[in-house]
Amino acid sequence: MNCNGRDMKNQDLRNIVLINFAMLCISTSGALGRYIDLPPPLTIWCRAAFALLFLGVFCWWKKYPLRFSLAKHGFLILLTGVLLTVHWVSYFYALQWSNVAIGMLSLFCYPILTTLLEPIFFKTKFQKIHLLLGGIILLGIYFLVPNFDLEDGMTQGLLMGLLSAVSYAIRNLILKAKIETFNGSSLMFYQMVVMLVLLFPVIFYYETATVTSQLPFLIFLGLITTAVGHTLFLNSFKHFSISTASIMSSMQPIFGIIIAMIFLQEMPSWRSLIGGTLILLTVIVESLRSVKSKNKN
Repeated sequence: MNCNGRDMKNQDLRNIVLINFAMLCISTSGALGRYIDLPPPLTIWCRAAFALLFLGVFCWWKKYPLRFSLAKHGFLILLTGVLLTVHWVSYFYALQWSNVAIGMLSLFCYPILTTLLEPIFFKTKFQKIHLLLGGIILLGIYFLVPNFDLEDGMTQGLLMGLLSAVSYAIRNLILKAKIETFNGSSLMFYQMVVMLVLLFPVIFYYETATVTSQLPFLIFLGLITTAVGHTLFLNSFKHFSISTASIMSSMQPIFGIIIAMIFLQEMPSWRSLIGGTLILLTVIVESLRSVKSKNKN
């Protein structure tokens, strides 16, 4: 029993380390979204192209199956691919129109949406603790809100971040129901295919001459941020509830703001620091609560 209990604790710790490493990888999107000098739709198309290449090689190397039933899973892949496209494009607009702190932290109202919608999607019992933690995240986001003016770039960035949050929450909830059917890398591979098709016209609409100078950053975005980060995050759904994974993923803006401070010299305001502190608090509380709940079971 002691050995099994120790193994279970080690597995819990490993899962928490992996999801936080995934968050570190994904959080690099903040600084990259601000730094890459391309229109967001074109950046996302390039991101999807490189991610598709890396994921394809990885699936071939690991012998992950890429076959699926078009009749059974085609609509799921199409719908989640569309939602992921909306999420990424709107998020990169949020980063360009505001800053890393507002762009990333405004996105993180999605745990609140997730916790409210999960009982509807899965017929599970609503947990009041998630509403409390979601409320703390909302309070953190409150400190980011500038004077509401649609002509103001900060407000526009905030609204695009909220659109990104809505699409992300719905996408994650849909995937939670089907994640046991797919390997995370295989699923991301097909979502990249959907994204490439949807955004294909942008390579004719925008000037592409400057893409070459941005290649190192686009490759990093496709490999580390996307292929590694999002695959690990998808696989975490097998070990955590969608609400738990969503709240724990609130480490992203903390990592992202620190990265922006180091590489872009973009210093957050005191309001951003207060909001980030509140979000970090929810991550710590939910991580401890999740492990304690699993040990009881």
